[in-house]
Amino acid sequence: MPKTVITIPATMNQFTAAPINSQKKRRVAGYARVSTDREEQQTSYEAQVDYYTSYIQSHADWEFAGIYTDEGISATSMKNAAASSP
Repeated sequence: MPKTVITIPATMNQFTAAPINSQKKRRVAGYARVSTDREEQQTSYEAQVDYYTSYIQSHADWEFAGIYTDEGISATSMKNAAASSP
């Protein structure tokens, strides 16, 4: 008489202990940056913020965590570096 094997599907994720069928929202943030203080760059900055905000909020399984921005200071140019005396 052959033995019968019954497979019991998992109901909990072995790594997170969360139920298999639950879907936790992924926290997502946008990043906007402009490299100069010129006025035309401001519209670019606003366009980036609008785009990433809309894009992230359009995903039902994502949680909007905000927009990260920086001053646009780069190490590739000495133009914005502070002058120092030896």
